[in-house]
Amino acid sequence: MRHAPIDPALFIANRRRLVQQLPAGSVAVLHAADILPTTGDGTLKIQPAGDLFWASGIEQEESVLVLAPSASDPAHREILFVRQPNEHLATWEGTKLTKERATEISGIAKVRWSSELPAVTHSLLCESTSVYLNANEHERAVIELESRDMRLGRQLMAKYPLHRYERLAPLLRRLRAVKTPAEVALIRRAADVTDAGLRRLIAALRPGVMEYELEAELAGEFTRRRSRMAYEPIIGSGRNACVLHYLDNDQPCHEGELVLVDVGASYANYASDLTRTYPVSGRFTPRQRAVYEAVLRVLRSSIARTTVGTRLRDWKRAAQVEMAEELVTLGLITAADAARDTAEEPACRRYFMHGLGHSLGLGVHDMAPVDGPLEAGWVMTVEPGIYIPEEGLAVRLENNVLVTENGPVDLTSHVAIEPDEIERLMIRPPATGGRV
Repeated sequence: MRHAPIDPALFIANRRRLVQQLPAGSVAVLHAADILPTTGDGTLKIQPAGDLFWASGIEQEESVLVLAPSASDPAHREILFVRQPNEHLATWEGTKLTKERATEISGIAKVRWSSELPAVTHSLLCESTSVYLNANEHERAVIELESRDMRLGRQLMAKYPLHRYERLAPLLRRLRAVKTPAEVALIRRAADVTDAGLRRLIAALRPGVMEYELEAELAGEFTRRRSRMAYEPIIGSGRNACVLHYLDNDQPCHEGELVLVDVGASYANYASDLTRTYPVSGRFTPRQRAVYEAVLRVLRSSIARTTVGTRLRDWKRAAQVEMAEELVTLGLITAADAARDTAEEPACRRYFMHGLGHSLGLGVHDMAPVDGPLEAGWVMTVEPGIYIPEEGLAVRLENNVLVTENGPVDLTSHVAIEPDEIERLMIRPPATGGRV
């Protein structure tokens, strides 16, 4: 693993929280993610399964966690299965987890080899009545490939058809939404890495630089700090910034344009997710500043409304109403347009057409109840924007906010965002003439 070791107390506590939700006589199974193929015999680097990592800290392929809190043998109440190391694997793929190392990472005392999984599962199911299976369930996910979880599920249902099968996702959705202090600390570290990357990007930003060159600055800084990209970064200059999921990052940044940078580092699989918008020439034009400050005001207000008990639809709706008022001031819509605003047809939709934010954690769009309500421990992105294709101008600003009983805590408040601060950061010493 690239990141520093994590205290296994985090995973022990997470398993305890999950087991408390499981009824008597149940068995729960969580799998590692598949290694996905490319072309020929190529494969992608494995992306650790969020649920398995949350419950165990294990990132190795083909690992399986089985929880059976009612098992008659106390040693079988939590078992981790991992690939058995051998000389061939060591030569071609590198070091694999020993049982001792797996215990050290996860805090799970009972570790067995993957080859033992069928026999142990059979033994546990013979004294159980229900099986909780995991799946990558997300309201925005489009699932076309069958996962390891689903393959095992089909096998179990065929072999043990009289058992009751349940979904783990609803339990994990609620549990994972509430971050522990240790998880918040990892998200903070990811945000700090992102801040360092953005500062390096600012130092490289000037008219004529290519969007992909800015991406390279981010990637270099993230790698140096034991992190990776939490998602494909969006680096859009000028009109490109009006494309919400612009990923080409292959155009030059022109003088007088703004460049929108939506990027997040992932540290120890915990993601950050920030967006900043910078003037390519180092200074905002009056129009750019007016749009920027309008978005910043909506961001500040929305952060203040990220409070315990808030329903996400109400949170988003308040931002839409406020944004409509800003758009009137900017001359983008009329007062009559704003007066016709409804939740079904928000007046801001033409210029602010996306959601206000989402849960953040082991996923960039982390698992959480769809409409909340917000609870202490949730970490939310807050990301209003204004997109004006006819002017080749877009501004989006995004911070990461922890919900607490005492009000919102902005985990990214240290990342430069005030327009004057950004302009100061972009001041460069004048070039020296003559020969050395």
